[in-house]
Amino acid sequence: MELEGVNLTNLDQEIFPEAGVTKRDLIDYLDAMSDRILPVLADRPLSVIRVLRGQDSFMQKNLPKYTPDWVRRTEVWAEASHRNVNYALCNDRRTLLWFGNQRAIEYHPALMLAGRHHPTHLIMDLDPPEGGAFAQVIDAARLVKQVLDDAGMGHALKTSGSKGVHMFVPLPDDAPVEDVAAATRAIAARAERLDPALATTAFIREDRHGKVFLDSTRAGGATVVAAYSPRIRPGAPVSFPLSWSELDGVKPSDFTIRNAVERLADRDPWADAMPPPQPLDAGLVEEGHTIPIARVAAMHEGKRRKAQERKKTS
Repeated sequence: MELEGVNLTNLDQEIFPEAGVTKRDLIDYLDAMSDRILPVLADRPLSVIRVLRGQDSFMQKNLPKYTPDWVRRTEVWAEASHRNVNYALCNDRRTLLWFGNQRAIEYHPALMLAGRHHPTHLIMDLDPPEGGAFAQVIDAARLVKQVLDDAGMGHALKTSGSKGVHMFVPLPDDAPVEDVAAATRAIAARAERLDPALATTAFIREDRHGKVFLDSTRAGGATVVAAYSPRIRPGAPVSFPLSWSELDGVKPSDFTIRNAVERLADRDPWADAMPPPQPLDAGLVEEGHTIPIARVAAMHEGKRRKAQERKKTS
């Protein structure tokens, strides 16, 4: 079968164990959603998570050599590996269908546009504790909403497609990376102070003690799963926009490849909910620059704890 010049193969295979949907279902979903998902992928270096038949899932950043010439791409320097990575730019329906045929299930665009060095959004990522209910995440999201409202910053909300939610604040095209990261840390810290029994900024998992984790590390060169992207989870859920009026009684698994298109009809609630770009609140930026970077602080704390353990056993 050929669509938009892409030769589609093995369409009746299940896309991954427990998905409950075939590769045909995936490609039909991506095609039906292309007008909604392409705007959130366009001009952003794209990482995808693929599942080849009989293999574990893996994240693909660097495009394979067999990628068609018509797939647009951009080179990004990777400090960790000290090399340029050749990322795709998924700017059109044909490229999206090609990725679907490559069994790319999840779509994780960069927070910056290709060739730019300023994040387009500030993002809060909220994750429940192990075994925690989605209702806990929603209660924690309401804390973050209060902080954002107090700072006069509008936002849009979506499920992660897994267990948590993402809150996006659109920014002007000149927001410095360091200030965006600082403001994100301050938002998390203020939300935690509102209800420390519910929410935590503890980066080390064992320090969270059954609380919702307010992850403030989605900044700079990070990626985040795109709105409407499928996830590699039982039932093939998708990352789905939510309004505050519809939160009670829903859960991430309610929105799947099978029903998302029908639920949306002709709407694009992610685009509709996204406010115009807005400057960072100066108070958040100032406070955030006094808060240690979570990953760095956790690394030092881990080293300190290991040193203590060595002393105990020596």
